[in-house]
Amino acid sequence: ALDIERMFVLLFSTYIRFIVVFVRRSIMMARKPRKGLTDKHKKILDVLENFNEEFGYPPSIREICSEADISSTSVANYYLDRLEKLGYIERDRRVSRGLRLVKSFGEEMVENIKEKVEELLQIPIVGYIVASEPVPTYAAHPESMIDVARSLLPKSKTDDLFALEVRGDSMIDAMVNDGDIVIMRPPQDKVRNGEMVAVWLNDKDETTLKYFYLENGRVRLQPANPTMAPIYIDDPSTVEIHGQVVMVVRQMEVH
Repeated sequence: ALDIERMFVLLFSTYIRFIVVFVRRSIMMARKPRKGLTDKHKKILDVLENFNEEFGYPPSIREICSEADISSTSVANYYLDRLEKLGYIERDRRVSRGLRLVKSFGEEMVENIKEKVEELLQIPIVGYIVASEPVPTYAAHPESMIDVARSLLPKSKTDDLFALEVRGDSMIDAMVNDGDIVIMRPPQDKVRNGEMVAVWLNDKDETTLKYFYLENGRVRLQPANPTMAPIYIDDPSTVEIHGQVVMVVRQMEVH
């Protein structure tokens, strides 16, 4: 009898929690309309577009209910109000068929795709750079371009950006791993201490990716890997900054 009583209490408490969660979600949905379009919104837009094409005039509210499988005119008006607020339709409530389709769902998709394409910037991958000990010059890269969203890049001019693929693991603590792509810009007026840069050592014809520091008349090229020692250059004139890192494009492993 005791076990049955405990089971009843457990079931009852679970039921109460379910009711509380349901009520909270209902309140949130009532207070904050869903963003974007639901399947029902898309169905109504299809009905409006198809009806206009077939008959040359918009459907009535009752015809929308019938074609879109909506239970009542008040529910249909709720969806239509939402579509009006989102800018998909215009309504004249003084007439029975006062609906005008501003843009269809298909047109919206095309616009979104076009905007996304225009947001992408193609940046040339000019070679490899080693994030370890300096190696002779940049190695050629088989690829030519990488697409990067403009919103992720600096607001300054982007026509002089270039990219390098990283080889090595000396910058792993800076979240730059072997195989990642670093987006670079030509050096500005003055490189600040602590910036990650592509360095060319012109007396050795070698390149490397490191943090740059100018200290007491000499250059320190600092790796971001605790197992590796910094590189010290006594003559700063032999160090040329070829680029400053503005973004790292991580290459995700596929298993």
